[in-house]
Amino acid sequence: MNKSDKKFDVAVIGGGPAGMMAAGRAAELGAKVVLLEKNSALGKKLLLTGNGHCNITQINHDARGFVEKLGRNGKFFFSAFSAFGPKEVVEFFEQKNLPTKVEKNGRVFPVTDDAIDVLSTLTKYLKDNGVEIITDAEVSGFEFAGNKISDMKLKDQIIKAGKFILCTGGKAYPATGSTGDGYAWVKELGHTIVTPMPALAPVRIKEDWVSDLQGLSLEVASISLWQNEKKQASFQGDLLFTHFGLSGPLIINASKEINLLLQNGSVTIELELFPEFTISELDKKLVLAFEENNRKDIKNYFREILSRKMLDLILKLAEIDPDKKLNFLTKKERQKIVALLKSLKFTVSEVMGFDQAMVTSGGVALKEIDPKTMQSKIIENLYFAGEILDLDGPTGGYNLQICWSTGYLAGSNTLKQ
Repeated sequence: MNKSDKKFDVAVIGGGPAGMMAAGRAAELGAKVVLLEKNSALGKKLLLTGNGHCNITQINHDARGFVEKLGRNGKFFFSAFSAFGPKEVVEFFEQKNLPTKVEKNGRVFPVTDDAIDVLSTLTKYLKDNGVEIITDAEVSGFEFAGNKISDMKLKDQIIKAGKFILCTGGKAYPATGSTGDGYAWVKELGHTIVTPMPALAPVRIKEDWVSDLQGLSLEVASISLWQNEKKQASFQGDLLFTHFGLSGPLIINASKEINLLLQNGSVTIELELFPEFTISELDKKLVLAFEENNRKDIKNYFREILSRKMLDLILKLAEIDPDKKLNFLTKKERQKIVALLKSLKFTVSEVMGFDQAMVTSGGVALKEIDPKTMQSKIIENLYFAGEILDLDGPTGGYNLQICWSTGYLAGSNTLKQ
């Protein structure tokens, strides 16, 4: 058989988590499947997830709770979740001899804490079901007539298939091959692309003094997003300060909302160091504390409740000498400290780009896809799965679950007429 004569029941484009699941599932059901990957190996981006530990899913929610975490497009995910949810994902890997464990906030990892074991399990799944894998596959587009694709063009061959599943991902982490190639092909086929934006990314801050806090982390911090003097959203979680701004799960999860707000103007992030108290309550507590510790230096008292870096910054912004005794602190100076403890404000410069983002927000418009099958409503024999869809969630296993569920659903339905 010549290269140009190869024919398959199903061709899957993209060897990430969604593509591997889709290809394996279709082959498991009896289809002759080819999986095409532009890199020299499968799962390059998968190996980076969970800092290399691979947070494979999230088990803290029922279907309704999970889709709520996905935001405005979450309802689209109901059918995929019901078909192959977190419980099924855990069973899938454990039945293939990859035991899992549950960690903080419902995050599920392989017991080995190594993403390579997840990739090895998926690769074996593909091989056991006879999937033909072609790496270094440079897809240049599709041949199609009317509402049906006839074949797919590679650099040196033509791939013919009855059904095609597009799992090319988004634009996040372009070094792994996620360069948004699929968007151009999809537009040519008549689909709409919701403008891709970086999501789950750190945030650069305009104030130079943020670098004074570099390396400091806060557990269960509270922030609010402000625009035009109105609070737009609130978030809680672990916060990390960097040399350029803010990161950690709290900021990573807020970054999508920040990016959307930036389209309409400047955004301010307000950090509350003591969210459990009102300004007046906090002021009263400090008055009492200062009276009881009036002989102490300001810096020595506050080191009991603030980290050194945060204390140094607060006193710097309040323009107060750290060696000043508490009993010499004026009411105005105390109120400056209270104001900063209740509202430390950061002006957003930008959400970091795709090279820093974990996932892509935006992609193929969901209104053009059947949520029960992942089948295109425009091209009869085209299906979608994974990050190419306009569907994304927070950190903690949500985005890999989207890949597993949509890949499984697409692979399961390609043999149906």
